[in-house]
Amino acid sequence: MIERYAAARNLTADDAIAHYAAEAGIARFGQPEEIAELIAFAVSPATQWMTGTALRLDGGETRAL
Repeated sequence: MIERYAAARNLTADDAIAHYAAEAGIARFGQPEEIAELIAFAVSPATQWMTGTALRLDGGETRAL
């Protein structure tokens, strides 16, 4: 995705990463460990009564409740 974004804007990959984050309004990209933590939570006993839920992990990009 970043490679296509960079090519469309004539940017290097490193510049595209910084530009995309600023454009999206996020301070940083998520790390694999953060995704793993959400998955671990989703399959844990803590969610046994949760149904029909969409869990969005976007670093605050979406401004909604």
